[in-house]
This record gives sequence, structure tokens and C-alpha cells, in this order.
Amino acid sequence: MNKKWWHDKVAYQIYPKSFKDTNDDGIGDIRGIIDKLDYLKELGIDLIWLSPIYCSPLADQGYDISDYYKIDPRFGTMEEMDELIAETKKREMKLIMDLVVNHCSDEHEWFQKALKDPKGEYGDYFYIQEGKGGKSPNNLRSYFGGSAWERIEDSDLYYLHLFHKKQPDLNWENPVLRDKIYEMINWWLEKGIAGFRIDAIINIKKVIPFHDYEPDRDDGLTSSEKMVDEAEGVLELLNEMKEATFQKHDAFTVGEVFREKKEDLEAFIGERGCFSSMFDFNETVFGISEKGWYDYQQVTPDDYRDCCFASQLRSDGIGFLSNIIENHDEPRGVSHYIPKGECSDKSKKMLATVYFMLKGLPFIYQGQEIGMENVPFSSIDEINDISTLDQYKVALNQGFSEEEAFSIVCRYSRDNARVPFQWDDGANAGFTQAIPWLKVNPNYKELNLKQQMEEEDSVFHYYKKLIALRKGEAHRETLVYGDFEPVYTELKRVMAYYRVGEDEKILIIGNFKTQPQELMLEEEDYEVLLNNEQELASVGRKILLNGYQAVILRFKR
Repeated sequence: MNKKWWHDKVAYQIYPKSFKDTNDDGIGDIRGIIDKLDYLKELGIDLIWLSPIYCSPLADQGYDISDYYKIDPRFGTMEEMDELIAETKKREMKLIMDLVVNHCSDEHEWFQKALKDPKGEYGDYFYIQEGKGGKSPNNLRSYFGGSAWERIEDSDLYYLHLFHKKQPDLNWENPVLRDKIYEMINWWLEKGIAGFRIDAIINIKKVIPFHDYEPDRDDGLTSSEKMVDEAEGVLELLNEMKEATFQKHDAFTVGEVFREKKEDLEAFIGERGCFSSMFDFNETVFGISEKGWYDYQQVTPDDYRDCCFASQLRSDGIGFLSNIIENHDEPRGVSHYIPKGECSDKSKKMLATVYFMLKGLPFIYQGQEIGMENVPFSSIDEINDISTLDQYKVALNQGFSEEEAFSIVCRYSRDNARVPFQWDDGANAGFTQAIPWLKVNPNYKELNLKQQMEEEDSVFHYYKKLIALRKGEAHRETLVYGDFEPVYTELKRVMAYYRVGEDEKILIIGNFKTQPQELMLEEEDYEVLLNNEQELASVGRKILLNGYQAVILRFKR
């Protein structure tokens, strides 16, 4: 593997709307990010990913962009964005932005012009089709529920939106549109950002002509994923984009790629892949159901381990995955992967240990480093997320009571990760002096950064140790480039693997149980690099891991 500038970095995702509000309007802003750069530097962050801050009506929290060249006034100004880029560079960190080009906002100039003349130049920037017998062109269901087609006023024309109806899909078959997108990408890279996280990109290739699919629910519609699975040729488009943009700037790119064909992994993230990396969603999608959230299967510790290991082995010798336990589209990792009733500082540190040292680029989502948890929402009226509201309706339609449906969606709601960052135990967790746009998790009095910075044994300080260990000179080569070897897979609720370098083997091991577990090491001559407890009980090669204990051990080769 050719070494790249980003391989040994640690990345951090900021959801700007909920990070830090400095002008007391209840919404986070660019100034708030600038003010917290020193904090991120102290934590050990190298690469910062910003969720969208472009102009947007916020139908899908900024993933519906009305102007790719302007900063939404709610977040700040372009001058502040330039300052953020400069201040990030001063601290030897790099900034990447969200690239949302499967769709734009229906308020974008292009779409407004398309509505005025659907058969004209801008009409071809989108998928505008005639209906069939007074119905939509086919029976695709939007990812957010309902038909993926929206009728244009009282005409027989419809436009495609795989996501919200205010997010019309861009027609990537149109080379003029593609050139417009590449021009915009290069404009941002020339401004000084280091790359992009690329949103929902697998969806850009459609199956044309559109046709109906076998319905998968009682509504007569079928998931848009059926078309994604059938589509051919997305890699040609992605490689064209890479050659026209990213490659010229040695930019870092990480793709949000779902349902890619197994044989295509090298084409996505290999030495000549279209992206630098892509997120590992193997654990994220475990247990999902086409029927809806009400039919999801809860992930177990062994499921989580097996999913992680499958991804590691699949990517071995091909490229770097980007590893996460949560992001802005998922519930909090500690609430999702740690069994109910077992969440504690120790179990949070254990989960952090076993995911963070996997081969690949570790991403931390804001608040993860202090162990932020799911929110005890009290009413569906407190929910903002459009996916959650849709799935609430789906559960009700399946006969669940309002109380049952609400309980189901709260477990998986994206709003769990979107509530404000818990900076301190003051008003609104130190996020704002105004009324926050989304409720603060009421546990902020006991769980906040200020408190954890003062406690040496906190989750925050443990994350600092993990980051320092991965980036430190002593073991960087092994922890960044070393081989991955799973071990003790026959044991229940144990997650363990080696990272193997030229002159050392590092064993990462976590007990995913509340009860102690005994293990026999391959050797008895080892050094403890990190432990989420004070002691490690051992006799010779035999060690006893307490409930949710995690250790990182070094063996000489």
C-alpha cells in the first residue's frame, strides 16, 4: 500500500447546527467551531468534517442545498468560513466538507428554472418524466417515505426525489450538469479545504428507462434500493469526477456508500479507487428490515464483532475503510451497541477501544468522546427528524399503539445524535443562551465535557489516550499499517484482534460482558499499553478480564 498523508490521521465530525452557538439564536455557527478548534487540537484531531453549512431551506437539515457557493446566514458568512479554513491550517489540522450532489434543493436556481421550462436546458438537469395513466412514472418509494415522484403542479409531469420532495435528484447522465458540479468542487478545493465526505453517492446512477418493481409493502411501492442494486455504471461516473477534481488536489475523500457490489470494493478504495476511503456501514445496517424500523433486529455484541471483522477481512490488502460507531444519521453508538442496562463509563471505554484500533481511519462524532447517549424524548412533538416522523407513521400503520410506535422510533432516531453538544452543566449544556433548536439531553448535568476534563478517569481522557497511542511514534506503524488478525472468535461476547507489525504484535481485547471472562494468551511476556481499569489480573499466560474491561497488550515478535 502506498502511504498517503491521511493514513495516520484521526477525524472528527461536526454537526454545525448543534456544536456551539455564539450569537444566541439557538443554532450552532461557524464562529462556534472556530472558538473550539483549540479543544479539538487538544483532543488530538487532525481532520475535521463539517456537515453542510451551505444555503438551504433545511428540509433535511442542510442536505438540501439551494446554493453550493454560499454559506447559510444561519451559520455565518463566507468570510468566517475563510477564517475557519485559515485557523484550522494554523493548528496543522485539515477541513473537509460535505459534498451533496445526488440531489439539490427545490429552491436551487437550477430547479426553479427547470419548473419554468421542464423541456428546456435546466429541465435536463433533473429527472422529469411524464406519468403513466395519471400515476407516477414508476413505483419507487422515497427513502423518507411515500412516492419518489412528485407531480409538477397540475401537469402530467413528475420529478424524481429519492429523498425528500424538496430534494430533486440531479441528472448525472447530463454531461453539462456534471461539468457544473466539477467546477463547484474545484472552487472549494482551491479555496483551501482538504477534501470531502461524499453523501449518498451510490444513488447517482439510475436505471433508465424507469420501470416498476415488485412492491415490498402494502403501499404498492418498493424501496429505491432496488433500483440502486440494478443500476450499472456508477463507477465510470465516480472516476470521471475524481479525475476532474480530487486527483488534481491530492484531496481526501470518504464516500457514504451503501449496497456496493462486493467485487467493486477495490474500484472504490483501492490504489486507483475513486475515493480515498469509504465508511464501514456493515455494523450500522445489521438487522435492518425493508418493512421499517419496527421490524429491525437488535444488534448483539457478537453480531457487532462479526460485522467489524467481516469488513476488516474484506478490505484486507485493498484499502482503508473509515471506522465509526455513530454519526449524524445514527443513534448514539453507546446506546446502540452496548446492551440495554449495561451502559457505563467502563463499557463506553471498552467500545471505544475495540472500534478505534481497527485498521482504517477512525472517525469520532461530536459528543462521542464524552460518551453522549440517546435522548429520553417524551413526545413525538419533540422530534424534528423527517426519517423518524415517517417511521412513526409506518409503525402506526402496522397496528402499533402510539406509545409502542414512539418507543420504537426513539431507539433509532437520528435526533439522538443531533441534540446539542454537552459542554458544561450550565444553561442548555453551555451550547446556547437562547432556546436551542432541538432539546438538550437532560443528562447534561452529569454528563458534560467540563466535568470530564477535570476527571482524569473520564471517557474524554480515555479517548485522548486512545488517540495518542495510535498517533505516537512508538506504535504508529503497527496501529496504522499493521495486519489485522481476529482471535478468540469462539468466545461469546469477547472482541479481540491483533494488529501485527514487523517487530511487534499488539492485541486489542474487550470483554463485552458484565461478568468476568478468563482467557489464555499465546505468550506471557507482554506490555500493557492501555487498560480501562487500574489492574489486569493475570497468572502466567492466563488473564482475567473483569466485566467490560478492555486492554491493549504489546508482544515482541
